[in-house]
Amino acid sequence: MADLKERLLPPKPASAINLRDSSYRPSASGRQPFQAVDVLGLKKRGQGLRSWIRVDTSGNSQVIEVDKFSMMRRCDLPARDLRLLDPLFVYPSTILGREKAIVVNLEQIRCIITADEVLILNSLDNYVLQYVVELQRRLQAAGVGDVWQPEGGDVNRRGNRNLENMFGNTSPDYLPFEFRALEVALEAACTFLDSQASELEIEAYPLLDELTSKISTLNLERVRRLKSRLVALTRRVQKVRDEIEQLMDDDGDMAEMYLTEKKRRMEASFYGDQSLIGYRSIDGAQSISAPVSPVASPPDSRKLEKSLSIARSRHESVRSSESQTESIEELEMLLEAYFVVIDYTLNKLTSLKEYIDDTEDFINIQLDNVRNQLIQFELLLTTATFVVAIFGVVAGVFGMNFVIPLFDDPDAFKWVLIITGVCGIILFCSFLWFFKYKRLMPL
Repeated sequence: MADLKERLLPPKPASAINLRDSSYRPSASGRQPFQAVDVLGLKKRGQGLRSWIRVDTSGNSQVIEVDKFSMMRRCDLPARDLRLLDPLFVYPSTILGREKAIVVNLEQIRCIITADEVLILNSLDNYVLQYVVELQRRLQAAGVGDVWQPEGGDVNRRGNRNLENMFGNTSPDYLPFEFRALEVALEAACTFLDSQASELEIEAYPLLDELTSKISTLNLERVRRLKSRLVALTRRVQKVRDEIEQLMDDDGDMAEMYLTEKKRRMEASFYGDQSLIGYRSIDGAQSISAPVSPVASPPDSRKLEKSLSIARSRHESVRSSESQTESIEELEMLLEAYFVVIDYTLNKLTSLKEYIDDTEDFINIQLDNVRNQLIQFELLLTTATFVVAIFGVVAGVFGMNFVIPLFDDPDAFKWVLIITGVCGIILFCSFLWFFKYKRLMPL
C-alpha cells in the first residue's frame, strides 16, 4: 500500500524543497531572505488543476493532472456532474449515466467511468487505494479489453480457452469494461457501509445491555451519540439503496450506461459512412462520361445505395434493440446483486434501531415504575402525616388556658393518648383500605 501511495502521489513542487538546504542562510537582521515563489504551481492552482488516477482497460494506472474544462471536454460532461465529485462539497450518493461516461459518487469512491478508462480523484484514503488496486487486479487477471465481445460475430479472445468454456461461462468476467468498474465501485461502497454497520453493532449491543442494568447520565449520553451515528449511517445506506433501486426501475438509464456498445455503434456508423463516400466517389468516376437526362429515372446505383442503407438501418435497429435488452439484463442482474447486499445492511441498521427503541421503551417503563413507587410512598407519608397531625390538634385543645375537672384525674392523660392513638390507627387503616379499593397502590 505504501508503494502504491508513492506511485500515485503527484511529485512535489519546487516550492516544497526543504528550507534546511545549504543555500538557505538567515540575514543579519534575523529576517528570512526572499524565497522563490513556485509560479508554475500557482498557475496550475489558479487554473483549477486536479490530480486524477487514470486506469485503462488493461489495468495500467497513471496519475494525470487535468483542469475542470478539459475534463468536461474529455468526458462530455456538464459542470454540475463534475461538481458532484468535488471533495470540498458533500453530496449524497449518486450514479449518473451520460452519453459518454458514468459519473459515480458512492461514499469515498468518486470517479468517472468511460468506455476506455476510469478517472478517480486522487486521494490518500485507504478505500480509494483499495478500489484502484482491486480494479487493476481484476482487469489484469481477466483482460477485459480482449475478453468481452458484444454480440456473436468475430469472437477474438485471448488465451487457450476453448469455445465451450467461453460461451458456457456466465461469470461477470465477460461484462464490458464500464460494468466491471461500476461493479468494483459498488462492491467497495457496500463493503464500506457494511463494515461501518458491523462496527456500530459491536459497539451498540453491549452498551444498550449496560444501560438496561444501570441507568446513568454517562450511559444515556453514550447511547445518544450512538443513535446519532446510527441515524446518519442509515441515511447514507438508504440513499445508496434508493439510487440502485431507481436505476433498476428505469430501463432508459440502464441502457444509457452501456458505453461500450454505444461506442461500437458510433464506430460502425462512421466506417459505414466512409464506405458510402468511397462508393459514391467510385461510382461518380465511372459514370462521369455518361449523359444525364433531366427526365430520366434515378440511376441504378442510387437505387442500390438507398436499398442498402434501408436494409442496414433495419438490421442495425434490430441488433441495437436486442443488444439493449441483453445489456439491460446484464446490468440489472449486477445491480440486483448489490441491491440485496445494501438491503441486508439496511435491515441490520433497522434492527439495531428497533433494538434501541425497545431499550428506550424498557428504560421509560423502568423510570415510570420508579416514579409510581415514589408517588405511592409520598401518598403513604402524607396519610401518616395527617394521622400524626391529630395528636397536635388534641394537644392544642388541651393546652388552652381553662380549667376542667378532667385535669384533676390522674389517669386522664393516659386515656387521652390511648383514645387518640386508636382513632389515628383506625383512620390510617381506613385510608389504606380506600387506596386498595381504588387501586391507587398494590397492598
